[in-house]
Amino acid sequence: MKNFLDENFLLQTATAQRLYHEYAKGLPIIDYHCHLPPDQIAQNLNFKNITQVWLYGDHYKWRAMRTNGVNEDYITGSKTDYEKFEKWAETVPYTLRNPLYHWTHLELQRYFDVHDLLTPDTSQKIYDDCTAKLQTPEYSVQGLIKKMNVETICTTDDPLDNLQYHQQLKQSGAAIKVLPAYRPDKAMNADDTVALNAYIDKLAEVTNTSIDNIDNYLQALKSRHDFFAENGCSVSDHGLEQIYAEDYTDDEIRTIFNKIRAGETLLPGEILKFKSAMLFHFAVWDHEKGWVQQYHLGALRNNNTRLLTKLGPDTGFDSIGDFSQGRALSKFLNKLDTEDKLAKTIIYNLNPADNELMATMIGNFNDGSVAGKVQFGSAWWFLDQKDGMTKQINALSNMGLLSRFIGMLTDSRSFLSFPRHEYFRRLVCNLFGEDIENGELPNDIEWTGKIIQDICYYNAKNYFTF
Repeated sequence: MKNFLDENFLLQTATAQRLYHEYAKGLPIIDYHCHLPPDQIAQNLNFKNITQVWLYGDHYKWRAMRTNGVNEDYITGSKTDYEKFEKWAETVPYTLRNPLYHWTHLELQRYFDVHDLLTPDTSQKIYDDCTAKLQTPEYSVQGLIKKMNVETICTTDDPLDNLQYHQQLKQSGAAIKVLPAYRPDKAMNADDTVALNAYIDKLAEVTNTSIDNIDNYLQALKSRHDFFAENGCSVSDHGLEQIYAEDYTDDEIRTIFNKIRAGETLLPGEILKFKSAMLFHFAVWDHEKGWVQQYHLGALRNNNTRLLTKLGPDTGFDSIGDFSQGRALSKFLNKLDTEDKLAKTIIYNLNPADNELMATMIGNFNDGSVAGKVQFGSAWWFLDQKDGMTKQINALSNMGLLSRFIGMLTDSRSFLSFPRHEYFRRLVCNLFGEDIENGELPNDIEWTGKIIQDICYYNAKNYFTF
């Protein structure tokens, strides 16, 4: 029987162990997509306790606590931070076989050198010990990031953001490179014209322009795209149910925009045309600047209206959706490719039923100009766990080139999530190790080790222009 979470965690063979410890373990981390707040990085704050750094904003944990019968007062409500931590400690023993069990104890070990299991009996000591460490300079936000050997972080930022904290970080000469990513989802959300009009008004204010037609609107958004580029941005990101690729004319989009500004109700077809037009313009700008564009597809968000109204979005009421992805994605990428305006592209898939679809779709638009130009992104959100990552890796291995894969990212709002890179690296090494020991791959440790290092670090290093 193996010990839980020892140095060979997830590494089932001697070859896997060698590959991980000799080739993958010491590599830096490029976290090219996350939701970390740049203000907290720039301010280099110290969290008051482990609840604040670990449970605030973590809807993975919130979902588990609710499922375990924990009252909302102990999750997002008014209870004290220690009372909330206690409820998480009560929940953790019930998370067996959920990735939260692995992540929880990996994070306690890697950041705080805590090797006890988190239970109601250990909660007070773990809370006190971790909280005490969090008060020291070594455990400031930047200290936590450095502890995990993180080289580069890309945050997720709305075009209206003034990027002051990214500027502050650059001016401070911080050792960690923290760069913005352009995420204009709100700028194309024609489903809610009231919110969209408010957004357009704010954009007009930020850009000091008048926006009374679609051309003004696009010019204002393009100016923000330019501003982001001036501040080190070289990636965009979109969180969509599916790609929008409806046929439209410029005259149609002008009319639709005028209806939006007039507060008129849009027809369903008009909403799709507007989203399609905006998505295309964003992609063209990305290509012009040599950016990498990212598309996170397939989330069915905000399912619980009652709790959405009470708690707001991104609080744990989203799920995997069953949207049709293939035809529109093909049409969108093909239009850009036909016009020679297809940037380097990463497509993330949330529904495992679509893994093979995505793995084959990227091959349609890899044209030899760049190794791995169009990527099947790492297993995302509900899938960034052992089974989900293995399925994504296997689909990419069978239908593409895993050797050109740009690897893992956290997609997280927590400063304690970087061990997910370690989790991924261990899984990759285990898969290669098993194949070698089964005689399915040659016992060429040096070459296999190089491929693993590429997947874990160097492919991303070469793919992006950080």
